[in-house]
Amino acid sequence: MLRFIFKRLLAAVPLLLALSVVAFFLIQLPPGDYADRLKSQAISMSGMSEREAQELADRFREEQGMNRPLPVQYLTWIGNIVTKGDFGHSYVYNKPIAELINDRLPMTLLIALMCHLGATLLGTLLGIFVATRPYGWVDNLVTVFAFIGMTTPRFVLALLMLYLLVFHLGSVHVAALFSPEYVMAPWSLAKFGNLLQHIWPVLLVAIFGGMAHHLRVMRSNMLDVMQAQYVETARAKGLSSRRVLFKHVVPNALHPLVMFQGVALPYMIAGELEIAIVFALPTVGPLIVSGMQDQDVFVVASFMLLLAATLVIGNIIADILLALLDPRVRLS
Repeated sequence: MLRFIFKRLLAAVPLLLALSVVAFFLIQLPPGDYADRLKSQAISMSGMSEREAQELADRFREEQGMNRPLPVQYLTWIGNIVTKGDFGHSYVYNKPIAELINDRLPMTLLIALMCHLGATLLGTLLGIFVATRPYGWVDNLVTVFAFIGMTTPRFVLALLMLYLLVFHLGSVHVAALFSPEYVMAPWSLAKFGNLLQHIWPVLLVAIFGGMAHHLRVMRSNMLDVMQAQYVETARAKGLSSRRVLFKHVVPNALHPLVMFQGVALPYMIAGELEIAIVFALPTVGPLIVSGMQDQDVFVVASFMLLLAATLVIGNIIADILLALLDPRVRLS
C-alpha cells in the first residue's frame, strides 16, 4: 500500500509543475501589467505628467523584476515557492501572498469541504433510495430534481438566493462570515454556530448541485450492479434483500463513486468560489477576481496553482480510498 501511495505522489510532482507553468503564463496573457495601472493612477489621482508617470512605472518594473523575460520570472517565482514557501508579494495589498493565503484559503477549504461532505452523503443516500425503486414516480421526480441541480449554473442559484435573503427575508450581514461580535473572537462552538448561520445559503446552493451529481452517479452504478450475475446468485441462495443490497450491491456500486470524488472536491471548491463572488464573502473567489482586475499577477497565479493542486490531491485521495476498497487497484 505504501508503494502504491508513493507512486501516486511521485506522479503528481510533474503534473503540479505543469499546472504551475499554465497558471503563471495564463495570467500573463492579457496586455499590460500592474505598472500600467500604477501609471494611470499617478496621472488621474496625483496629477503627474505623462513623462513623470511613465518614469514611475518604469522604475517600478525595474524594482519588481517585471521587465525580465517571462521564463526567468517563472523560474524565480516557482523556485521561491519550492525552496522558501514564498509565493511572492501582492502589489495591491502590499503584503506577502502567504499572508493572504493564510487569511483566505482555510475558510474557503472549510466551506468547500462542508459542501462536499453534505453533497456526498445526501447524494449517495438518495441514489441508493431511488435505485431500489427504479422508474417509478419517485425516481422520475428525483431525476427531474437532479437534472435541474446539474444544469442550473450555481451563480444563478446564488443570485436567486441573494434576492430572497435581502428582499424577502430581510437578512443582514449577507456579505460576511460572522456577526460583528464574533469577527475577532477566538474559535468556539458559539463562533462555529454563528458561521453556520451566515453560510447556510452558500452550503444550500453548493450542496444542491453537488448532491445532484452524486445522486446520478450512485443511481446509475446501483442499477448496473443489481443486474450483475453474482447479485442474482446471492438472491437465489436465499439471502435477504437488505443483505444483498448492503453486502453486495452498495459496496461494488461505490467504486465509481469513490473515483468521482477526485473531480467532485475541485467541483465543490469551484462552486464555493462562484457563490462567494456573488455574496462578496471574504474568501478566495473575490480575491482572485480583484487580482485579475488589478493585474496582481502573483496573487492570481498563486491561488490558481493552489486550487489546481486540489484537483491532484483529490484524485490521490480517491485512488487511496479505492485501493482500500479494492486491493486489485494497488497492482495498477
